[in-house]
Amino acid sequence: MARPSTTSTAARALPAMRRNALPGRLSPGMACDTAFRIIARRHLDAVLAQHDGTCRGDPDALHQIRIALTHLRTAIRFFSPMVDDALRPNVWAELKWLNSQLGMVRDLDVAIERLVAETGDELAVIAELRHWDEKRAESHRLLARALQSARYRRLVEQTSAWIESGPWSTHRSKEAIRLRRCSLAEHATAQLAAWEKTLLRKARKLSKLDVEKRHKLRLLNKRMTYSIESLADLFTDGAATKQKSMLKQLRKAQKSLGQLNDDARGQALAAALNGAGLEAAARFLNRKREKKLLQTAAAAYRKLDRAKPFRSSDLAPNAEPEN
Repeated sequence: MARPSTTSTAARALPAMRRNALPGRLSPGMACDTAFRIIARRHLDAVLAQHDGTCRGDPDALHQIRIALTHLRTAIRFFSPMVDDALRPNVWAELKWLNSQLGMVRDLDVAIERLVAETGDELAVIAELRHWDEKRAESHRLLARALQSARYRRLVEQTSAWIESGPWSTHRSKEAIRLRRCSLAEHATAQLAAWEKTLLRKARKLSKLDVEKRHKLRLLNKRMTYSIESLADLFTDGAATKQKSMLKQLRKAQKSLGQLNDDARGQALAAALNGAGLEAAARFLNRKREKKLLQTAAAAYRKLDRAKPFRSSDLAPNAEPEN
């Protein structure tokens, strides 16, 4: 007898949790609690949409589910401290667990793709590749098992319930009420400005950062990028031009930092594979490539630094909050 799809089981549970209809688009005067639910729902739905493809081993589905999951985690960060309640640590821990399950397989896919692209048929006669293929197959099996587990189903149900009606949504303190009622544009302007300031300050030291600190810079870059993407409904007219310009530079830096991180992860994976590491790890060490990628990222940050920072007028924060 065929096993029921985890996606269909979880997806059927969501409508019952979503008793209140929400607007289809974000608007500047929208209250932050409504905006958070809209954004978080979009990204949780995107995770569910890629579930079956990821279970089948589709690399594109795996890539998309990781992006959706990172978008969701970024949204939780973006609306902190409004959503910081007693349940948030558990929700966050479970999303982090899911990300770790996806990450191992994705790292192997990227590393093997890199090796094949650079060495072609040479790898076909290298016995060590067997270790990579075996590890990838094993990782895919473990991931599929995790995505079909009771833990994953609970994660989906609990996260959805928390988004809709977690304790954060009913706290009666004056500060909690103020945070929920704050207009999206007001909160977004302050948050984006603060994140941009931190990102650019750290980016000025890019050439001196070690692998771990570069990774942290990449995460900051990703949060900024994903937040602007999630707020696309708010950017109109001149602000849309500015949004596209910022995203262009952020994505350039993100791509370069991502490739550097992939190289570091590939080297670590190669070193961890018994008997396969010594020869394969050397393929990820390329000082010329590293220098070029760092230069590209640094140039993108310089252009971003010269642009005008976010201002309140970009997102029309003077609009009245919507009910």
